[in-house]
Amino acid sequence: MLNYLWIAMIVLSVVCSAVSGRMDALSAAAAEGADQAVRLLMSMAGVMCLWSGVMKIAENSGLSAFGAKLLSPVLSKLMPDYHKDSKAMQAVCANVTANVLGLGNAATPLGILAMKEMQKANPLKTEPNHSMIVFVVLNTASVQLIPATVAALRQACGSSTPYDILAPVWVSSAAALTVGLLMTRLLSGGRNGVRLRKK
Repeated sequence: MLNYLWIAMIVLSVVCSAVSGRMDALSAAAAEGADQAVRLLMSMAGVMCLWSGVMKIAENSGLSAFGAKLLSPVLSKLMPDYHKDSKAMQAVCANVTANVLGLGNAATPLGILAMKEMQKANPLKTEPNHSMIVFVVLNTASVQLIPATVAALRQACGSSTPYDILAPVWVSSAAALTVGLLMTRLLSGGRNGVRLRKK
């Protein structure tokens, strides 16, 4: 779907430029945009490498595993369809911990693994259960201790204090997560098993 949107925007831009006789401006804007994209990427690379290294040290030192063990009791209550010692819950805990620590590269495969394990134990293979929906909400509105990507963007755009957004990010992401979990609970009607109707 996104590919179609991009193609439509490009075609529309070319058509409008041709009609208005400003093809030279379109060419200049395309070249300038490509140049700015490369500059932004290079300026972000250093910060992203720094925090990726820090988070990798946290992962190798066992900090991620320790965080997963701390989160296990809370997550098992949020997702009662799975036992806390099951493979599915172990993968869920690892994924949530990676998201909290900002390990985006590690969180993605762990999330896929967690959903596969949850699906194996799901009695209805064509519909997600309540715990699977809660897991999606946790991934969508995850709370990050270090929002490295946003901070890197701020620094690349000239901010002298790129990390002064930490408190607002924590508050807003925690609020989004709380609202998401509450809505999931409300829409489930208080039941543990939410079933999505087929259309």
